[in-house]
Amino acid sequence: MQQVTLSKRINELLVLAVLDRGPAHGYQIALSVDERTGGAFSFQHGTLYPILHRLEGDGRVRGRWQGEGRRRKTYRITRDGRADLAAGGAELERQMRALMALVRGSHAA
Repeated sequence: MQQVTLSKRINELLVLAVLDRGPAHGYQIALSVDERTGGAFSFQHGTLYPILHRLEGDGRVRGRWQGEGRRRKTYRITRDGRADLAAGGAELERQMRALMALVRGSHAA
């Protein structure tokens, strides 16, 4: 996987974490992120769908159009997405420990 910025990576992990609980469409994903993080994280208009398209293109999520008339795409996490969520979560946790150690003036554990 190519190098991505921390904020981009966090956004991907937020989406994968929501989809790990079950399939959802974009609006549901955005609401769930906001609710489950107590508003600490949210998606601005136009931010979520490029992330979903990138994750779908990489094979980490799969989308399927549903409904008639006003159709919407429902996404679900794939096996690759679950592996990425686990690895990305562990790496993010390591980075946050290092950051907090720096902020607190101590050495990383």
